[in-house]
Amino acid sequence: MTILIIGGGASGMMAALTASENPEHRVILAERQSRLGRKLLATGNGRCNLTNRNTELSHYHGEKPSFCAYALKEFDCDRTLAYFRSLGLLTVTEPSGRVYPYSDSANSVLDVLRLPLEQRDNVSLLTGREILSLRKRKDGFLAKTGSEELRADRVILCAGGLAGAKLGGTDMGYKLLAAFGHSRTPLYPSLVQLKTETTLVRSLKGVRCEALVKYGRTTRRGELQFTDYGVSGPVIFELSRGAVGGELEIDLLPDLREGELLALLENRCRTLPQLKAEDLLTGILHNRLGRTILRGCGLSLEQPLHTVYDLPRVVSMCKSLSLTVLGTMGMDQAQVTAGGIRTEEFDPKTLESRLCPGLYAAGEVLDIDGDCGGYNLQWAWSSGRLAGELRGSL
Repeated sequence: MTILIIGGGASGMMAALTASENPEHRVILAERQSRLGRKLLATGNGRCNLTNRNTELSHYHGEKPSFCAYALKEFDCDRTLAYFRSLGLLTVTEPSGRVYPYSDSANSVLDVLRLPLEQRDNVSLLTGREILSLRKRKDGFLAKTGSEELRADRVILCAGGLAGAKLGGTDMGYKLLAAFGHSRTPLYPSLVQLKTETTLVRSLKGVRCEALVKYGRTTRRGELQFTDYGVSGPVIFELSRGAVGGELEIDLLPDLREGELLALLENRCRTLPQLKAEDLLTGILHNRLGRTILRGCGLSLEQPLHTVYDLPRVVSMCKSLSLTVLGTMGMDQAQVTAGGIRTEEFDPKTLESRLCPGLYAAGEVLDIDGDCGGYNLQWAWSSGRLAGELRGSL
């Protein structure tokens, strides 16, 4: 039996490895780019946060996030890490639950997936081949690239989503599935930087801090990075899904109560009254960030501390810096696509299409996306594994 897998990203490589475990399968893995797993190399800032020890369903989103429960249970974090260890990958778990390769390099994850695919006799890797059309025939499926035809008994579509076009993001998966009657939910960027009003932040480009951030009804804590257009960093990625406007409230000192901070500032003014105001927050915040806060409070950086009377205002701004959100940086900058092919059109226990027997889908092309922290890659591994097992009606 010939299995065609469309897309050589995380879910596609996992599906190919799984399908090829059956020696009677001939597996063809077609990837539109010149190499496999290019997007995988960019995850976790090149470190590849490949899963998370805390993989609860609450970390997943979509019209029906419960759709992914079966796949995540069948191939959970423990099974995933055991599988990668069997491929030769060592990992390390951080206190947050995030799991990284011991080498701290995404190349290690890609290589342990790529090497067995290259060595298995029943696997053909076709890179630089974009599948432009796919149709069902009596004897199976016929896929066409620009110059060749590929025939298969079953097809697993792992073409990814629209996010990150420079790393391979494409809408072709949606188009191929639409030809079989599948529909999709609206697409929008997730795990992406936020654009904000820049009066305060433009001078803070590159400054990082640990912050507690509230946006709408959601509050998250983590690393925040200021940019010349707004804010970035893991804590922002977690809040970015569906961001369209409103106010971002940032507590720059989440481990310090307002009263404690006020006491610190009063002590500095009392013991160093001739010190310039620019050093009021020295040792408490990054110097550039501290000075920005002081300017935002209307203080002159040159005035002596004994003339600074409105310390509660400084405290308030440190504990609740407000930035107006203008939107996101868009799909090209996003790490993940929110939205996708409607999951109700697939069997959650097989990932086979309810509309076209023999056709499967896995990964980001479906309407499932996860929070920042390894959740999206875990969905890729779990769904790729389940689809590659080729459970189904044929």
